[in-house]
Amino acid sequence: MTLALEIRGADVLHPGGLSRAPLSVAEGRIAGGGGRAVDLTGFTVLPGIVDAHGDGFERHLAPRRGAMKDIGAGLIAAEAELAANGITTAALAQFYSWEGGMRGPDFATSVMEGLAQIRHSVVTDLRAQLRFEISMVDDYATVAAFIAQYGIDHVVFNDHLPHAALAAGKRPPRLTGQALRIGRNPERHLEAMQALHAGMDRVPQALARLTTDLAAAGVRMGSHDDRSATARADWRAMGVTIAEFPETIEAAEAAFEGGDHVVMGAPNVVRGGSHNGNVSAIDMAAVGCIHALASDYHYPSLRRAAWLLADAGMCDLAGAWHLVSKGPAQVLGLADRGDLAPGQRADLTILDSDSRRVVATMAGGRFSYLAGAAAERFIG
Repeated sequence: MTLALEIRGADVLHPGGLSRAPLSVAEGRIAGGGGRAVDLTGFTVLPGIVDAHGDGFERHLAPRRGAMKDIGAGLIAAEAELAANGITTAALAQFYSWEGGMRGPDFATSVMEGLAQIRHSVVTDLRAQLRFEISMVDDYATVAAFIAQYGIDHVVFNDHLPHAALAAGKRPPRLTGQALRIGRNPERHLEAMQALHAGMDRVPQALARLTTDLAAAGVRMGSHDDRSATARADWRAMGVTIAEFPETIEAAEAAFEGGDHVVMGAPNVVRGGSHNGNVSAIDMAAVGCIHALASDYHYPSLRRAAWLLADAGMCDLAGAWHLVSKGPAQVLGLADRGDLAPGQRADLTILDSDSRRVVATMAGGRFSYLAGAAAERFIG
């Protein structure tokens, strides 16, 4: 059951900035007025946060190695963390990779089955993003069927093979630890990587066919870690129009100027730069070259990154919050959320105005998180 409420006294973020005008919610949507009055003086109401790419949920699925017994329960715990961080829509970034373990095809199947079981019993809109390793040429037909079977509408292409080391006949760094972590013999793991590397000449034709089929099915597609303008142009030619975490300013600018969606990691902003030396998301935001920020591996960073950008004067609060609400909603093709206009989904992130802590989260007019003084205001 959804609520009919009229929030009064709060600072409410509209596209033009903060306003003290009442905000009404009815039948799961932002309404034109009316509803039970709730005084939220001292609180800030913002559009619900939309996360276009995050793998923080993995910590709930396997808190320790081998502890992967109940995927559904883990996803429910992950949803609680998302809600506590003001996130109302979340794309769960799940690998389909030769790397095995939690990144392998079998685990991807378990996650999709678990998500199908619990999706309608939670409040947060949980969506699947599949991260597919392009070197797995023999799996292209299988992954296409997998995407169709689970109704996945968002696919990102990755290539995590250490090609330089493999081409030089060297043993890739961290190979033994990676193999043992997933229960695989290191030598067999190396042989599998070498075979995939040797087959890269088959990738372009297979990838062109797969992207054509996915585009025809309405699947949104992105590339990951682009390093050059040429690479981005090649992806765009195949209908892959989301650039996730470009590693260089050249690739980011090429994506932006080409009309592609540019998604960067919120932790990159909070840290003041990339943890592995790639282009700074702060620098890109300063020149207006980002469409959306994503949690990547840390859900609290979305809220913190928006405030950091606003406090630093790089953009006003409306512009900064756009990067974690309307911007990622547009990346995901969700036109019904991301702002507080009448008729939009009633997705709200409510903060204590002084501490900026999340005190309430509402998704589709239903509370997914409610705590402290805000709970007292709503409950009475």
